[in-house]
Amino acid sequence: MAEVTGTRAVADTADAAGVGGGGGVRVPVVPGFARWPVAGSPKAEGKALRKRVPRSAHAVLDLDGARPDVVSAVEESNRGRIPGLAPLRAGRMAATPFAFLRGSAGLMAYDLARTPATGIGAQICGDAHAANFGLYGDARGGLVIDLNDFDETVHGPWEWDLKRLAASIVLAGREAGADEDTCREAAHDAAGAYRRTMRLLARLPALDAWNAIADEELVSHTDAHDLLGTLERVSEKARANTSGRFAARSTETTEDGGRRFVDAPPVLRRVPDEEAAAVAGALEPYLATLSEDRLPLLARYAVHDVAFRVVGTGSVGTRSYVVLLLDHRGEPLVLQVKEARPSALLPHLATAGFDTPEVGHEGRRVVMGQKRMQVVSDILLGWTTVDGRPYQVRQFRNRKGSVDATALAADQMDDYGRMTGALLARAHAHSADPRLIAGYCGKSGELDEAVAAFAVAYADRTEADHAALLAAVRAGRVAAELGV
Repeated sequence: MAEVTGTRAVADTADAAGVGGGGGVRVPVVPGFARWPVAGSPKAEGKALRKRVPRSAHAVLDLDGARPDVVSAVEESNRGRIPGLAPLRAGRMAATPFAFLRGSAGLMAYDLARTPATGIGAQICGDAHAANFGLYGDARGGLVIDLNDFDETVHGPWEWDLKRLAASIVLAGREAGADEDTCREAAHDAAGAYRRTMRLLARLPALDAWNAIADEELVSHTDAHDLLGTLERVSEKARANTSGRFAARSTETTEDGGRRFVDAPPVLRRVPDEEAAAVAGALEPYLATLSEDRLPLLARYAVHDVAFRVVGTGSVGTRSYVVLLLDHRGEPLVLQVKEARPSALLPHLATAGFDTPEVGHEGRRVVMGQKRMQVVSDILLGWTTVDGRPYQVRQFRNRKGSVDATALAADQMDDYGRMTGALLARAHAHSADPRLIAGYCGKSGELDEAVAAFAVAYADRTEADHAALLAAVRAGRVAAELGV
């Protein structure tokens, strides 16, 4: 009798909600889940968007007169960073046009906000250039290949990531010495792989799509066989790129048998005791951001030292620390505690018709964005606050490796474009319905052609911006440490 009563109560609730599904037990719509029967066709909705935003429109690059000049853009992006590191950041951006692109996500977001967009939102990387894909270790010691930098991640237009990737591939190809046809073809192939992969994911059951295109299938899926040798070499280096190796080169033994960092300017420097204590103390609230099953692992490590370490081109000037942990055998684990600044894309979302989200903690934004986009994420990924500033926390040198797109042979550029395009589609499909995007992208190469045209035009614009930065450096308007 109790079972019958329970069933009737569920049915009554369903009747009140006005939902149900023909035969069997009727149940209420559960928040967070889909409705049944399925209403409408996401694919048809996506296809209908072509009337408002033709796929050919994505070739457009129409820069307005209000666009910030290069010096103003660099100065604005340095706001809130450590002033003493601004010349190092400017010097790295001045190295090549590709390096300039890496450091100017905010300027490109300004430009992208004035290009056509479908209005389909996804969790986007925000900085999906060719150097932000790479290898890293999973929990079982294997290697995963995926997007691996999420400082700028937000919910925004999927097109922004694809166009930034395509433009960066053109710039990387030019730096590698490839001819213009090769560079454009690589950008075209990146867009084509994105489109085809999204169409594949749209046809699969939801769970299969979520886990589709395992890394061992990626080369075959994207026909990137010319990259095999390069990927194997990168994998070998990545397996040796560990906390243990970093600690062996960057620390020394102390009197009590522990270890401490050794100054290695300008990249690594020891910090005052008070600063080190603040960073170490912030690891306690960090633990609360992890899954509870990770806590016994970290409980087997002792915190030994903290140092400041300068990070890559786009992040130079942000506060970033490495924390040395040792287990009972003296084996090291190094955590990176990296300042999380507001996304450079945030001021430009409204122009593109997207809501500007309220972000409670920038470190949490980065971590949750990363988890939404990657198939497998660092098991120690979390966030904390140090002296009132938000930080993300992750493993340092977790068998990370990357393909240097600026050093690829000409016949590898299109392979790399296809591989990264497919990875980007897989990442977007975790938060956006692949049927919707696939419906818009379609079967033809119209979108591929448009994105390739945009990529070439934006690469030209970036080269002009880079030249303007170099001129400002030579004129003394921007302080820069060149060649560092």
